[in-house]
Amino acid sequence: MESKVKVLSQQVASQIAAGEVVNRPASVVKELVENAVDAGADSIKVLLTDAGRTSIQVIDNGCGMNPDDARTAFERHATSKISESDDLYSLTTFGFRGEALPSIAAVAEVLLRTRTADAEMGTAITIKASEIEQEEPCVCPAGSNFTVRNLFYNVPARRKFLKSNQTEYGHILTEIERVALAHPEVAVELTHQGEQVLSLPPSAIKQRIVNLFGRKMNEALLPVEVETSVVKVSGFCSNLDNVKGRGAKQFFFVNGRFMRHPYFHKAVMSAYEGLVPEGDQPLYFLFLNVPPDTIDVNIHPTKTEIKFQDEQVIWKILMAAVKETVGRFEEMPKIDFDTADMPDIPIYNPTHPVTQPRVSYNPDFNPFSGSRSESAQTRTNRENWSKLYGDVIERKVNDGGIPFKPMSESFVKAEDEPLKPYQFADRYILVPSDQGLMLIDQHRAHLRVLYDRFIADAKGHSAASQGLLFPEMFQLSATDAAAFAELKPCFAALGFDLSDMGRGAIAVQGIPSGLEGQDYERLITDMIADLRINPTREEERQLESLALAMARKAAIPAGRRLSENEMQELVRSLKACSMPSRTPDGKTVYVIKSEEEISKWF
Repeated sequence: MESKVKVLSQQVASQIAAGEVVNRPASVVKELVENAVDAGADSIKVLLTDAGRTSIQVIDNGCGMNPDDARTAFERHATSKISESDDLYSLTTFGFRGEALPSIAAVAEVLLRTRTADAEMGTAITIKASEIEQEEPCVCPAGSNFTVRNLFYNVPARRKFLKSNQTEYGHILTEIERVALAHPEVAVELTHQGEQVLSLPPSAIKQRIVNLFGRKMNEALLPVEVETSVVKVSGFCSNLDNVKGRGAKQFFFVNGRFMRHPYFHKAVMSAYEGLVPEGDQPLYFLFLNVPPDTIDVNIHPTKTEIKFQDEQVIWKILMAAVKETVGRFEEMPKIDFDTADMPDIPIYNPTHPVTQPRVSYNPDFNPFSGSRSESAQTRTNRENWSKLYGDVIERKVNDGGIPFKPMSESFVKAEDEPLKPYQFADRYILVPSDQGLMLIDQHRAHLRVLYDRFIADAKGHSAASQGLLFPEMFQLSATDAAAFAELKPCFAALGFDLSDMGRGAIAVQGIPSGLEGQDYERLITDMIADLRINPTREEERQLESLALAMARKAAIPAGRRLSENEMQELVRSLKACSMPSRTPDGKTVYVIKSEEEISKWF
C-alpha cells in the first residue's frame, strides 16, 4: 500500500515557512534593516522600485560576512544571534530565529554583496528560489548590500493579493519609522523611484521624532523619565493641546524593539483620563528598558507581541510616570490674587466650546443652512419619512431595553409649522411628538446631516470650495504623504483645493464650504489617519471614509448652546436625511420616550 504521509521537499517547506515571515515588501525591508542594526551598522540606505515589488535594496556599513557565513546565512535556522535555548532569555538583538534570509530567498531573487572590514575582497552570492546560482569574489565596501528582486515571482497567488503601490509603500515607511525611532543613533536614508524620501542623520530621540513627523512635534512633546528596579521608562508624551481625534502617533519600544501592547496603551490613556475631550488620543513615544530575562519576545514571527513578567507593576509605573509628566508641565502658573480691574477668565472645561482652544465658532453662522437650494432628493426624503419607517417593527436600541418606535406622522410637520424644541445639558434636543418625547443627540444629528451633504455634493460633482485668502502650508509625515498621493482625487471631489509641493509639503488653497475656521492640518491628517486605520482600495469607500472624518470634525459638539432657530433647522435637516436614526458609523441619533414610559417615572 502506497504511503500517504510524505516529507515535503526543501523548496516547498521553505515557501511555507516564508509565508509566516514574508507576506509583503514591508516584511523584507523590516528583516533586512533589523539585520543591519544587529550587524552594528551606523548607516543604512534603502532603495525601492515600485514599492518593493520590482526591487528592494538595503545597504549597510555593519560588520559584513566572510564567504562561509554568507552561504550559511541562507540556510534555515542559521543565526549568529543565539547558540542555545537559554540565550532566548537574554536577547539584545532584533533577530534570533534564523528564518528571515532563507524565507526571503525562497520567494525572490536575491543578490548579496558583503565584506568584513579586515578582508581585502568581498563575496557576491546570487540565490533564486532557495538555490545558490552563483558565488564569486567581488570588490565592495565593508558591510552588506542586499538586493531583492521580483518578490513572490514563484508564488503568484501571494503576489496577486498585494495592495496598490501606495499602500505597500506606506507599510514600508511604517517599518522604517519603527526602526529609525528605536535607534536614533543610526543614520537612515530611503529612496523611492529614484527620489530621496527620508534622510535622517544620527540624532537624539526627540530630534529624530521631529525629523520624521514634523517641526510641530518639538512643541507638542513632554519628556517622560522614571527609573525603578523593575523598569526604566523614558521618552515623550503630548501636552493637552496636542491630542488628536484619529491617527495619533503612538509607539512603545522595549529594549530597543518596537512592540504592540494594548494593556500598556490603557495605562497611558488612564493618565489622560478627564484631561482631554472624549475620543481624543495623546501622542506618545515611550521606551521601556527591562532585564532581558523578564520578557519573552518569542511569541509571534513578527516579534511585536511581547510578554512581561511584571506586567501589572509596569502598568502602574507607566501610568504614574505619564500622569506625573502631564501634571508637572500642565501645572497652572502662580498668579497674583489682586483681581482688581482684571478680566474674568473662564475655567478650562474640555467639553465647553468657549474654553476649547482648537475650535472656534462664529455665533452668526448657521451650520445647517447653505446657499444651495433644496434638492429633489431632500424633498423626496422628507415626503417619504413615514414610508421609510412605517413598516419598521419595534426594536430595542439601548442597554436599558427601551423600545424604539417609528417616527409618527405628527413629527413630520409642514415646513412652515414651527417645532418646539428644547435643549438639555447643551447636548440633547428635546422635541415633542405624538408618540412621546424625542431626544436627539445634537452632535450625532449634525454629523448625519453633514455626511449626507458631503457625499451628495461629491458624487454630484457639486462640492463647493471656499478659497483661502492666504494659502496654509504644512508638512505631512512620510507615511501620510504616501497615503495622500493616492487619496488626492477624493479630497478634490469633496471640495478641497490642495497642492502637493513635494517631499510631504502641502498647500491648502481652498476648503469645502462649511469648514471655515477649522484646523486644516489636523482635519486633513485625521482624514488620512481614518483610511490608514481602515484601508480600502475602492474609491467610493475612500470617499465615504473621508466624508465621515470631515463630518466628525465639523459637526457641532456636545456642550454648545444652540438658539431655537438652530435647533429647528437641525431637526428639519435631519428629517431630510436618508437614514436619520443612525450616524454613518452606526450610532443612535435619537430615541423616543413614550408618554406611558414617562408616566411610570411618577
